[in-house]
Amino acid sequence: MLGRQFFRIPRLTRGLATHSGPLTSVPATLHLKTGQSFHGRSFGAPKSIYGETVFSTSITSYTESMTDPSYRGQILVFTTPLIGNYGVPANTAPFDSQDVGVVLESQNIQCSAVIVGDVAEKFSHYTAVESLASWCQRHGVPAITGVDTRAITRLLRDQGTTLGRVAIGEDASAVAPSAEEYWDPSKENLVDQVSTKTPYELNPSGSVKIAVLDFGAKANILRSLVRRDAAVTVLPWDYDFNAIRDQYDGLFLTNGPGDPAHCMEAALKLRRTLQEWNKPVFGICMGHQIIGMAAGLDAYRMTFGNRGHNQPVLALASAGSIKAGRVYVTSQNHQYALKLEDPFPQGWEPFFINCNDSSVEGIKSTAESGKKVWGVQFHPESAGGPLDTIEMFTDFVLECKAHKLQTESQTVTLASERPVQPPPVDSFVEPLATPQIAVQA
Repeated sequence: MLGRQFFRIPRLTRGLATHSGPLTSVPATLHLKTGQSFHGRSFGAPKSIYGETVFSTSITSYTESMTDPSYRGQILVFTTPLIGNYGVPANTAPFDSQDVGVVLESQNIQCSAVIVGDVAEKFSHYTAVESLASWCQRHGVPAITGVDTRAITRLLRDQGTTLGRVAIGEDASAVAPSAEEYWDPSKENLVDQVSTKTPYELNPSGSVKIAVLDFGAKANILRSLVRRDAAVTVLPWDYDFNAIRDQYDGLFLTNGPGDPAHCMEAALKLRRTLQEWNKPVFGICMGHQIIGMAAGLDAYRMTFGNRGHNQPVLALASAGSIKAGRVYVTSQNHQYALKLEDPFPQGWEPFFINCNDSSVEGIKSTAESGKKVWGVQFHPESAGGPLDTIEMFTDFVLECKAHKLQTESQTVTLASERPVQPPPVDSFVEPLATPQIAVQA
């Protein structure tokens, strides 16, 4: 007691959480095309939308999931009961050797709507600047709370991904839409909507040059490359890489939304690349499917896909940091997958297989093919974790650097072996012209 009177020990506790404001009493309803309806309250934008209803088992990183371009056109149901408890951070970052301009996976919310069991009315995190509710409202994204997300998830598990409608306000009490009214986003080329329209560069001073075909790239894919000292050039999904491929030390194909059949043009161009080009190629998610189609495999639509941070995959082959026989826990977000065929196309072999549903989770070129090509259905760079396979980025960049050094050494050797021809005695040497340097105003 005496010590307490003379020495006051500061309290190391945090202050109160920030209140996000009272939730509205505006009614909201999720209608499924199969006839079920779920009633709750709105906490997002006051508008109604159609979309494809999917669920994610992720227990964290709701901000990264919502800004993932692979969720384009989808009504995202979170199975975790409480969402929004750590708010939303400011989504700006520098463009340098460590970052790519954003904190999250893209500049905007990409999913069409959000469904949660219980949205947090208070949020607390040192980086938070606003609540989940205000973020959704600011981006024009409708959101529903107070529904039984467990029941919705069980329905989607049984009947598969289902088209839906989020009805807000007066629309919530209206009659459910007819089957013909539901919009199917998979009928559209969603990749074309989210891909960059013009090429741009990141970390131009990097030691190895990598071209990235953007099918809807998550920012952490680009961040994982530049942090490994790569100079990255991001190209539109349908860009003719073959016209400029000799400028680069490697090619990367990103994730993206929707049906890979809409990207057959990219697969045919990649087929020529794989036939004529011997530098490393790596693809993730949609990029993995494009590599598979270029190799001769078919893609198919899964019943409900895999979305979450807890998907186990078994490595069937060793490559770099990946060891055959080991199970890796991965983050995934996809509706389509490659068909497992026997025999596999010549020069290719399965790389990973899903431990839950036995779907193909990765393919790679064989050692006999002389190629260095990998594709994985999961996300090694997952911003919300797990990071069991993050070193696949290191493996890829190191292969690009090794190929670059090999090419440079071969060039030097050829130049040294070339005989020097002495000029004729009576030859006249034209003086070099003064270089003209254009100065841009």
